[in-house]
Amino acid sequence: MQSGSSRYEGRDSEPLPFELPYWAGARPADVIPWPDEDEEPYALPFHPLELGEDVLRSLCGFVLEGRPEPDDVDAGSIALHGFQVRDPQAPDTAEQEAQLRSAMEAMGPPRFFSLGPDGSLIERDGF
Repeated sequence: MQSGSSRYEGRDSEPLPFELPYWAGARPADVIPWPDEDEEPYALPFHPLELGEDVLRSLCGFVLEGRPEPDDVDAGSIALHGFQVRDPQAPDTAEQEAQLRSAMEAMGPPRFFSLGPDGSLIERDGF
């Protein structure tokens, strides 16, 4: 927060209540440096994925990662409408499936290869 101001640096609006601990530094990023490398300071006072989980919980009522809370919605129980977009100029679905079946029949069984010691391909039976 800028001194003498209630505005947060680089932001056009006040943070939402669930954001406050992140911007205040109360939820620091747990960055583990690579061995034998100097640790550069993390660019944010928090990890954005952790804030993202709290955004989901606060605005949508569920989380994707982490431990759900008793009041969280079970996101897996929500039915979603599905839509299929297809080219109106494309052949009809039954015709496409028939073409695919025909191509698969023409291919024959799968063949398996491994590399020989000289780099050549050697056909073998199955996996």
